[in-house]
Amino acid sequence: MKQLPDEALAEVASYFQALAEPTRLQILNILRSGERNVGELAQLCGFTAANVSRHLALMTQHGLVERESRGTSAYFRIADPSIFELCDLVCGNIARQMEKSAERRAAFKTLP
Repeated sequence: MKQLPDEALAEVASYFQALAEPTRLQILNILRSGERNVGELAQLCGFTAANVSRHLALMTQHGLVERESRGTSAYFRIADPSIFELCDLVCGNIARQMEKSAERRAAFKTLP
């Protein structure tokens, strides 16, 4: 991100905003195992097809997923598998932070 112009930083922020929603992360996790149509995703997520479609449209716009029409159904798949590397990095960082917090809390439990 070094020396990026403001417009590029805004694009980066928008990309991260697309990931900053639990439903979209859940959809990405489901698509990790292979492509699905909206109905399948809705059933697996426990949301309405309309809600899932709205999230998929945003994720398609940001290049997270790709859409392919087949007959009357639209199938979605991961557009760039490196998204999981990013998510795994973030999850690892959060896990380390939680470990440190637990260790700090544990230190107080040993006080008289």
